[in-house]
Amino acid sequence: MNREAVLHRNTEEFIYPVRRNRLIVRLRAARKEIRRCELVFWDRTDRIKERRQQLFCHARDGLFDYFQAEISFPKVARYQKYYFCLEEKDGTHWYYSAYALDRKLPEDGFFEFLYANGTDIVKTPQWARGAVFYQIFPERFCDGDAGNNPGGCRPWGSRPDKENHMGGDLEGVIEKLPYLKDLGAECLYLNPIFAGDFNHKYATTDYFQIDPQFGTNETFGRLVRECHSVGIRIILDGVFNHTGVHFAPFRDLLEHQEDSAYKDWFYVEKYPVTITHHAYECVGAYKWMPKLNTANPRVRSFILRVMEFWIREYGIDGWRLDVADEVDPSVWQEARLLLKEKYPDTLLLGETWGYGGKMLRGNQMDAVMNYLFRDAVLDYFAGGKITAEEFDSRINRMLALHRDETNDVMYNLIDSHDTERFLYSCGGDKRKMKLAVAFQMLFPGAPAIYYGDEAGMTGGNDPDCRGCMVWGEDADGDMLAWYRSMTALRREYSAIRLGGYRSILADGERAVYGFVREYGQERFYILLHRGEESCGICCPVAEDGVYMDLLSFTCYGSVPGDGGYNGDITGYKAQISVEMEPYSVKVIKKKGGTEV
Repeated sequence: MNREAVLHRNTEEFIYPVRRNRLIVRLRAARKEIRRCELVFWDRTDRIKERRQQLFCHARDGLFDYFQAEISFPKVARYQKYYFCLEEKDGTHWYYSAYALDRKLPEDGFFEFLYANGTDIVKTPQWARGAVFYQIFPERFCDGDAGNNPGGCRPWGSRPDKENHMGGDLEGVIEKLPYLKDLGAECLYLNPIFAGDFNHKYATTDYFQIDPQFGTNETFGRLVRECHSVGIRIILDGVFNHTGVHFAPFRDLLEHQEDSAYKDWFYVEKYPVTITHHAYECVGAYKWMPKLNTANPRVRSFILRVMEFWIREYGIDGWRLDVADEVDPSVWQEARLLLKEKYPDTLLLGETWGYGGKMLRGNQMDAVMNYLFRDAVLDYFAGGKITAEEFDSRINRMLALHRDETNDVMYNLIDSHDTERFLYSCGGDKRKMKLAVAFQMLFPGAPAIYYGDEAGMTGGNDPDCRGCMVWGEDADGDMLAWYRSMTALRREYSAIRLGGYRSILADGERAVYGFVREYGQERFYILLHRGEESCGICCPVAEDGVYMDLLSFTCYGSVPGDGGYNGDITGYKAQISVEMEPYSVKVIKKKGGTEV
């Protein structure tokens, strides 16, 4: 046994409550080494009532198997001592305690879970589980009111640069709500709309006012009401890591220098303060965006006041929080306690470009922008830089890093206002993009559409990725129909929206990847082929019967099989033979029986 691979700690990553009387327990071991993993646990005052619970492998990457089980108690989970019994494939038994991994039954040094507090339970908004998000860069989506266009506004569709304006506004979003509903969008994420400098508005000047070029506070209130009336949620971009130089407290600092009541709101490096990155900390040495001192209690209080104002007064459904991993954690800890108590359905979504685990321990964010997901999808589907096996390893490792409850609401993007568009990364090859979109829409979590991707828009990194939305005949009808078909599957089937995930195929030679989504009696087998040549594959299935591809209506009969790629942890004993065309997707379910 690879003893160094076995890992469990009595921390929130490995043992945590989903209710006060129910715990999830996790353990990591080397890939395919453990045949059986069993938890042995008891109340620390009464070992006679020792209990046992088997853990099952719920994820597998290139190095490790990740085991998990749920245990329940008649009352509050507390004062539980425990260890693990591990059985290798040859029948050898090992015992794993806080002291050691040993062949001998431990007599002390047990792990211990102390107490399930109410705030230890990770509660994410039900509405966000599996929801389809749609990101809008307001200045470039739709110009619904030419009367609020800023001076020098360029014609719609002009080539974007970092300074120009095109006239998009909130009236335009309201106008296009029927389109968004038909697309299958369930929550809008708007890039900054508060009064601010530049076309992107990430240099906020007034956090309580809608920027005049987008409309008024009253316009925004109407947008929220109309969104809610058609079943669409809305979250706003909260830029609290930094401000614009015309933000009133920063103007006060410029005017009063050391005597300013706001001097501690910023990281001043030298006086006199002038507009230069040498005088204060700012974002990326960009002098127009001074960084807020978010560790300052007054700043923290101000941020919380802003966040609650837009929830209380206008009924927004949550916040996307810009560069959340650079803001002092106390801000988000306090925000979660305050906002979740008053508005439990509020979504807190943090921006980070890597692993966001420090924000996902139950006391800060509900979810993060999942760039780990985006990077894996980009490397496999767009770039072909990794094999199906490497892709599978990265995806399963990503899932294992987070709790199931968190994975259900992760914001799974393939591009954004900060990246090149995905079609651009595909070299304009729509076949690759459609495969990536299928994977995104059929994968656990909350898939995110960046405005215009569904219309076939392309473009390099900022500013090219922020072009004007194409409408009507200028849109790519084939791509739009593909997006609609994928969101329709999420709406119709609980297994695709909320089900568990298991990879069942990873064939790098033929470039085929497959996985199953399962929820209750509902089970779907998804196959994706990114190769240039047709190929036949054998897809493992759970039971005998006739199966049908929901996209082509092709039917397949099963024959006995060995379970294939992950047969040791799926237990599948049948298979179907499927012909995969180049760059094709199959969404297969059993006809009749229990899978309806």
